[in-house]
Amino acid sequence: QVQVVESGGGLVQAGGSLRLSCTASGLRFGDYAMGWFRQAPGKEREGVSCINRSGGTTYYADSVKGRFTISRDNDKNTLSLQMNSLKPEDTAMYYCVADRWRLAVGAGVCLGRSDRGDNYWGQGTQVTVSS
Repeated sequence: QVQVVESGGGLVQAGGSLRLSCTASGLRFGDYAMGWFRQAPGKEREGVSCINRSGGTTYYADSVKGRFTISRDNDKNTLSLQMNSLKPEDTAMYYCVADRWRLAVGAGVCLGRSDRGDNYWGQGTQVTVSS
């Protein structure tokens, strides 16, 4: 059974930092492109960042470039998102996603191992940035 679990969300003041973590189990982690998506109330879900299966390629939404950094540890089956200089508009539910085919964020595509896309989402972790 595949499980994707996020942690690290919370309440922070504008300009502050948070680090989100995601642990995936029940799958071959190194085969999957991984990413973070977010959804604010009343808005569509959007891609924040993705990383290919080896960790060598990353993409970011324009709104977070230079402030967020995605990374993965394939030995520990973990994905992280370091978020700095947070803004109130970053307030959203953040979701960790695993896809064995690909994930698209912004103008980029992060690739997994296969052309068959097993896709798994976590339950989300809330990030709230106060002004």
